[in-house]
Amino acid sequence: MGRLVVIEGLDGAGKRTLSEGLTKALHAQGASVATLAFPRYGRSVYADLVREALHRGHGDLADSVYGMAMLYALDRRGALGEITGALERHDVLLLDRYVSSNAAYGAARLHQDAHGEFVAWLKELEIDRFGLPVPDLQLLLRVTPEVAAARAEHRARSESDRAKDSFESDDALQARCAHVYDELAGESWLSEWRVVDGTAAFDPAELSRWLVHPG
Repeated sequence: MGRLVVIEGLDGAGKRTLSEGLTKALHAQGASVATLAFPRYGRSVYADLVREALHRGHGDLADSVYGMAMLYALDRRGALGEITGALERHDVLLLDRYVSSNAAYGAARLHQDAHGEFVAWLKELEIDRFGLPVPDLQLLLRVTPEVAAARAEHRARSESDRAKDSFESDDALQARCAHVYDELAGESWLSEWRVVDGTAAFDPAELSRWLVHPG
């Protein structure tokens, strides 16, 4: 089985850029790589409902923290076969967001920390009940909420299909989410974590070598 590696971070942290850089570096080392991003917009009805709700569709659905978390979780549950198949065929499966995103944003919306009842509920739902595989490693791409907000704003202006949603537009939520992410990483929630400074230059080749040979 391949290694399940997850890239986590705030909206606008640069997760897609990190994923692309790691993919190229891993290929250069001869490793086979599969990638998948959540939510699976355009491929999953649950993901599409999430996007519509975040842009104020479906009435007050987006106001329900548990309701939105369930949609995110069902999107991942629907991808279980794709995840396990990719792990069987490739050395590394890189995921852009996974269970910890749901944990961080849900807890932040409820003004809870990583030790609150929401995070415990989510682990029971996605890992224990839905049977999603536990990551081998989670990479926290850490940037300040201010940097993430500026990047998200630039992306919204430059890409016609990347308008900011209600979560990305909530600066206070992003700040609380960053705090929960730090807590999850600090206590190695679900797996080992490694923090990557998203505002400094880093070498994808060095990080990819560590992914292939963690010892």
